[in-house]
Amino acid sequence: MDLIGPIQTESLGGRRYILVVVDDFSRFTWTYFLREKSEAFEKFKMLCVKIQNEKTSHIKSIKKIRSDHGKEFENAKFENFCNSLGISYEFSAPRTPQQNSVVERKDRVLQEMARVMLLSNKVPRNL
Repeated sequence: MDLIGPIQTESLGGRRYILVVVDDFSRFTWTYFLREKSEAFEKFKMLCVKIQNEKTSHIKSIKKIRSDHGKEFENAKFENFCNSLGISYEFSAPRTPQQNSVVERKDRVLQEMARVMLLSNKVPRNL
């Protein structure tokens, strides 16, 4: 998982950050738009509950999480939550986005897709 932002142009709802979570096996991606970095934990917690409760999903439980050393992920709340669910937690080495390449690539793809959709539909630049 990774957090994109702060984005220069905030959304109409005041969102400036994007939480991107990618399933390593299927490459299925969840994206959440956040006002503040501090919302990342609550969104992740909500996603964990959804995944645990999903009966038809191929993902029965979360086994491992990988992210960079962002302070929004490296704190006591995340650690306690992961420990309570038995989730293993890995951090990539500092300043090496290559180790978190799947989600970093997904970040770029999402940003490029959004840019192309906005430009092709001639949406005003303030949006």
